[in-house]
Amino acid sequence: MHSRNKEAWSHDHTFGQENRRPGESKTLLVIAITSIMMIVELVAGIVYGSMALLADGLHMASHAAALSISAFAYIYARRNARNQVYSFGTGKVNALGGFSGAVLLAIFAIYMGFESIVRMLNPVEIVFNQAIFVAVLGLIVNGACVFILGSDEDGHIHHHSYGDDHHHDHNLRSAYLHVMADMLTSILAIIALLAGKYYELIWMDPAMGIVGAILVARWSYGLLGSTSAILLDKQAPIELRDNIQEILEADRDTQVTDLHVWSIGPEIYSAQIAVVAHNPQSPDQYKDLIPDSLGLVHLTVEVHLCPDGDGESFGVA
Repeated sequence: MHSRNKEAWSHDHTFGQENRRPGESKTLLVIAITSIMMIVELVAGIVYGSMALLADGLHMASHAAALSISAFAYIYARRNARNQVYSFGTGKVNALGGFSGAVLLAIFAIYMGFESIVRMLNPVEIVFNQAIFVAVLGLIVNGACVFILGSDEDGHIHHHSYGDDHHHDHNLRSAYLHVMADMLTSILAIIALLAGKYYELIWMDPAMGIVGAILVARWSYGLLGSTSAILLDKQAPIELRDNIQEILEADRDTQVTDLHVWSIGPEIYSAQIAVVAHNPQSPDQYKDLIPDSLGLVHLTVEVHLCPDGDGESFGVA
């Protein structure tokens, strides 16, 4: 086959991954805000001798490191989108970044829970005014970061659903959950510190830490499940598979005998389908039946002639 003819029948496997995703710019902006806050807290902690400010500054540093993983995933996926080493492009780098972020969330939850139990068994003296100041400052910064990561280009807030795992930018979701976890920590800390200052309920501080650890662990578990499903090529949602099968079997002459659909990137899928028919059509004719709205960007159809050849449909009499 001449190279010109070969090029006419071939196609690339970038599937839009070479484009800069909105989440990349948002994540970089949040990293910049977090880094500035981190430097301010570390300098203030050293100048004023405040361990509370130093501790929160170091926490911000770990927070910036986690977000940097998300930023790296965006940049790597975009720059390597045309690298032929990757069979279906770099879409799964997005899920890998989200999975890494979920692991860090799990570690953060374990650390929160452990420290809270230690504090509950061995209470320490709390400098309430300074601690409340740090918590409020952290809440303001993280609230701004949540707004940036959770809003679209028009400024509308997206409410991320735990059940709708197959249609999200998992890398952005990881970054979003990191700042959400930080904001939750600040809110629980303010409640506990106010209760301790005005009602002497010192135990509220470690108790709120345990509550926060449980919630963060739940977020981590959900993100680990959705991202690992993509990394392990788990079948796409049953609704999508049923939709494909119904479209192809609308002609009672055709029956789908094998169907594999899996995610290869945010909101895009690859599929391998085998059909058997009494009067088989070409693979391209079957491909044309499936609308672009289903997100199938790489589709392989295998066609077989029904061995009985009696011309009857597959429908139930």
